[in-house]
Amino acid sequence: MAAGQGVGSKRLAVVLFNLGGPDGPDAVQPFLFNLFNDKAIINVPQPFRWLLAKLISKRRAPVAKNIYAAIGGGSPIVSLTQQQAAGLEKLLNEREGWNAEVFTCMRYWHPRAEQVAMDVALFEPDQVVLLPLYPQFSTTTTGSSLAEWTAIAAKIGLDAPTARICCHPAQKSFIQAHAKLLNQGLAEAASAKMSNPVRVLFSAHGLPKKIIEAGDPYQAQVEQTAKAVVEQLGAENLDWRISYQSRVGPMEWIGPSTEDEIREAGRQGKSLVIVPIAFVSEHSETLVELDLEYRELARASGVPVYVRVPALGAHEDYVTALAQLVDLALEQKNGMISSDGASRICSSTYSKCPLQTAAAKLAAQQGTS
Repeated sequence: MAAGQGVGSKRLAVVLFNLGGPDGPDAVQPFLFNLFNDKAIINVPQPFRWLLAKLISKRRAPVAKNIYAAIGGGSPIVSLTQQQAAGLEKLLNEREGWNAEVFTCMRYWHPRAEQVAMDVALFEPDQVVLLPLYPQFSTTTTGSSLAEWTAIAAKIGLDAPTARICCHPAQKSFIQAHAKLLNQGLAEAASAKMSNPVRVLFSAHGLPKKIIEAGDPYQAQVEQTAKAVVEQLGAENLDWRISYQSRVGPMEWIGPSTEDEIREAGRQGKSLVIVPIAFVSEHSETLVELDLEYRELARASGVPVYVRVPALGAHEDYVTALAQLVDLALEQKNGMISSDGASRICSSTYSKCPLQTAAAKLAAQQGTS
């Protein structure tokens, strides 16, 4: 029995959500199909979305297989998320009064929400906390995962009190973890003993511009995170920028692109320290895109030194951040919160903010009661 657990302990189920990834070459195409068949990714009615998902996944599978082949044939995201879950579970079970179990749930590949929800139901929790491992909220990530979970939980009758955490873009311990790793990256760049100035590039996964224009707060929250990390470092003269990677398809995406920023740094003779600011686990976008493709681009563009800061993973401060978020959720017991509790951390212009939606629903319920 873990420290803090007892006969009278309440049962706490925490669900960590992440994107997921194929666990082998044969899983690449079905993983891509699940991704593109998500309404939050391609917002067209069925059966057209199903047909598009079939077409796109078939066309993209050969390229994606080559990408995953470079990192052993599959994604490490599930095992890395399980490491985060183990660290979090240990911390939670040190608290008096709780018997905690942490579950991992992937959006587009196993373990998927249907099975995880059944596992949580069998655990018979007194309290559920839904904790997406997307620090910055987007309808395409957190929004999609929580919507799927809500529908499945209702279907199977999982009705324990459930608190949902929408985002944590500037949570204190989360920012501390980033700052410590960035400091190490800056030290590595300095140890190269070259006189070239250094630029920090906070690289986040991009989104089509139309999603942001529709009220998605993701880009604004990425900016919150980067600014908070710089402030935590206390480096007033730090040269830093934000960029976006992983663009696909013909639509206009938010920018500037990481590729363009790498080329610009090369033209200016600046070394680069790249921080994966929206990824908390290593996966294809970090291990292939940042480590292989962009490193080669940096070399070809004349960037003197290229340093890639690791994703947070099971960094002690980040696991502490997750535990602190769970503590905050336990105070709430039900409903949606951010890392600032029930307070909005986005301006009212972002209509897709889940806290704004939750507040509107509550006001409507109060008005009709």
